[in-house]
Amino acid sequence: MGSWTARRRLSAVLAATLAFCLAGAAAAGGACRDTVADLRGDWGAARFAVEVADDAAERSQGLMNRAEMGQSHGMLFVYDRPQAVSFWMRNTLIPLDMIFMDGTGTVTRVHENAVPLDETPIAGGDNVQLVLEINGGLARGLGIVPGSQMRHPQVPQDSAVWPCTTP
Repeated sequence: MGSWTARRRLSAVLAATLAFCLAGAAAAGGACRDTVADLRGDWGAARFAVEVADDAAERSQGLMNRAEMGQSHGMLFVYDRPQAVSFWMRNTLIPLDMIFMDGTGTVTRVHENAVPLDETPIAGGDNVQLVLEINGGLARGLGIVPGSQMRHPQVPQDSAVWPCTTP
């Protein structure tokens, strides 16, 4: 078996393990923290420790120049209003999955395995307000697809499909 196939299988096993371990935690309780993004769908649920990029400087820097990122970590990009967004991988050293969402926290598009250092624009759509970047291959491994939902305090709570509740 080639090393690429072995890595893909290992990634799938790790993603499945992560989904299993985190599903109960993500579904439990409704309190939200700025450092945690919960996702759910027909596939189950997952929880990611996130850094929030909610201003132009933070969004511009993103995950550039990082040699690694924890398996259950990510970065959540937040925009003030729904808009057309496009990402690229300039100075980004690790493959990423980009999960584009509207203002309700509903996943509208998933771009898998963005290629490190590639400057080709990756369009997210016209109605994007949130983008979650996670390690490449996890979205497929977990089953995250359009229609999945995210819970996070940065999702406008008056329109959130999965709102936060007070503890």
